[in-house]
Amino acid sequence: YRTKGEMVITCRAAIAWTTNAPLTIEKVEVDPPKAGEVRIKVNINETFSKHELPFPAIWGHEGAGTVESIGEGVTIIIFFVFSLGDKVLMFPLPECRECSSCLHPKSNFCLKESILPPTGLMLDGTSRFTCRGRKIYHLYGTSTFTEYTVVHEIAVGKIDDDAPMDTVCILSCEVPTGFGAVFNIAKVRMFTPGSTCVVFGLGGIGSAVVMACKASGASRIIGVDIKEEKFPRARTLGVTDCLNPQKLKKPVQEVVVEMTGKGADFAFEAIGLIDTMVATLESCHPSYGVGVIIGLAPTNSQLIFDPMLLLSGRTLKGGALGSESCIPKMVTDYLQKKINLDPLITHTLPFESINKAFELLLHNTQTFIIFNLCSQKY
Repeated sequence: YRTKGEMVITCRAAIAWTTNAPLTIEKVEVDPPKAGEVRIKVNINETFSKHELPFPAIWGHEGAGTVESIGEGVTIIIFFVFSLGDKVLMFPLPECRECSSCLHPKSNFCLKESILPPTGLMLDGTSRFTCRGRKIYHLYGTSTFTEYTVVHEIAVGKIDDDAPMDTVCILSCEVPTGFGAVFNIAKVRMFTPGSTCVVFGLGGIGSAVVMACKASGASRIIGVDIKEEKFPRARTLGVTDCLNPQKLKKPVQEVVVEMTGKGADFAFEAIGLIDTMVATLESCHPSYGVGVIIGLAPTNSQLIFDPMLLLSGRTLKGGALGSESCIPKMVTDYLQKKINLDPLITHTLPFESINKAFELLLHNTQTFIIFNLCSQKY
């Protein structure tokens, strides 16, 4: 059963009107989905982004919800025919399965993305949100800081009806980004068990990287962070050695090289700072070490390093999300207790506390903070 939404919905949304200002909860009008789009009742979402974005905008690039209405021509959501009321996850990186990136076996960065740079608009160049008579921009084609949103069908994935949305919502970006960096980009599995890995940043994505490194059979996982409060949880996830760069007498990359002999087999940057990106590359074994940048650097940043670092055989790569088509399988794996997401969620807050959540993320040691947009229990 599929249908097309006809009515404009009025609901609450958190709007960013300008830079360096709190978000405000406003009433917004959400247009019906156009051809190839889906309108979703958002139940759970999470935060956040460091990109330079257009204003005013509804942020939020990860979330879980239920299908409210379906635009013309929509047939599948990530390989699944779906109906009204189906549970779905929304993805900031779409998967059209038609462009040269989607069709290439080594790529997943769909050319229909709206991340580099963020346009703030849907694929047809328009917005579906209005507030105070003004058009409101989208974020990465998702905009989950709202009770209802409109997403293109290539950026939505149907998930198991039994999935608890207040947990599996973190599979909409951060967790598959970490797992994808390990298994799809660095390809840790291609090497014999017993590899050494170093992870810069032990927040949400870094924690997911640690979990994936452990699952890959890595024998040594070095976690790097300046907030030692994160170390106990990191050790429970698989970190064997913890380093605080602020307490070392030499650069952390030099310490990593000394600890591993010649450098780590794999190094992952999950912070988004130029200095840690360079440290990631310098931590790698000179002949075959692989460094992967996952952290999102501030807009207009420039990465500068000695090119001789690559001449001996090191590899520096980047990656985002992983693969959308694998995410429903990850949900099933969670339900079957093959992966445990529960330790990654540190807080669940009401939607009205969204600004408090940003403060917690920026100034404390939180991994994932979930916003509950409804009181219904899932």
